[in-house]
Amino acid sequence: MKRILTFLCFLALSARAQAEYVPGMGEIMGATQMRHAKLWFAGKSGNWPLAKYELSEIGEGLDDAVHYHPVFKGTIQVSKMLGKFTSSPLQALDAAIDSKDSGKFESAFDSLTKGCNACHRAAGHGFIVITRPAAPPYANQDFAPHGK
Repeated sequence: MKRILTFLCFLALSARAQAEYVPGMGEIMGATQMRHAKLWFAGKSGNWPLAKYELSEIGEGLDDAVHYHPVFKGTIQVSKMLGKFTSSPLQALDAAIDSKDSGKFESAFDSLTKGCNACHRAAGHGFIVITRPAAPPYANQDFAPHGK
């Protein structure tokens, strides 16, 4: 009986800890950076469904940043900051992916990267500089298109 009560207490504490977990802004942005790299390699490979997926995941991550950290460092309105620096490049990327246009994709990707860096500078984190990735983030993922 004592083991059952101990186990139930453990489950209750575990569930409570999971319910209270909030990812930090660094965690959200780290995942966004990984998606940014995957987006690049998907687009460069002409894997438009994967590029569309990664772009969607970036959007979800930025939505999470707004949801979990609406105000950053006490004064920065995250939704306004992200809108100012990423809204247009994200829309341009979406259009480039939909049209399967590699040239527009590269241009829009570079605009997003510039927007990310401008946002970092405006937030006082100009030491975080994002670039076009030189190598895929994962050695075990093939970015080439493989059908549906």
